[in-house]
Amino acid sequence: MNKRILILDDDQDILDIVSYLLTEGGYEVQTLASGEQIASAIHQFNPDLVLMDVMLADMDGRLICRDLKADASTHHIPVILISGTHDLAASLHQQGAPNDFIPKPFDIELLLQKVKHQLQLPSLPHSLSS
Repeated sequence: MNKRILILDDDQDILDIVSYLLTEGGYEVQTLASGEQIASAIHQFNPDLVLMDVMLADMDGRLICRDLKADASTHHIPVILISGTHDLAASLHQQGAPNDFIPKPFDIELLLQKVKHQLQLPSLPHSLSS
């Protein structure tokens, strides 16, 4: 079964490009243009990884990440944040932080490498991670 990746970005061009790259890489992809829909999308799609922009039109990706990491049903899902205005590398080890960070403009190979790395890391079974 292919790994599932949920991409959240309010820039349709970014969604199209990243979705194409990941689909071509063998991943099953779902895209979202609004952070308000993320809870239902995660429940329905059950992603193995969330890739999202920090600066969304309707929400802050850092707050969404923090909420995902604080929720027992989603804290095990790796989150990679993408930002052109914030350097999040220093905050990667704080509580509620993303699993990784990619600065914009991003290098395609770096994006694919970071996605692959996060999906290869062992994750705890749901019963052990709670």
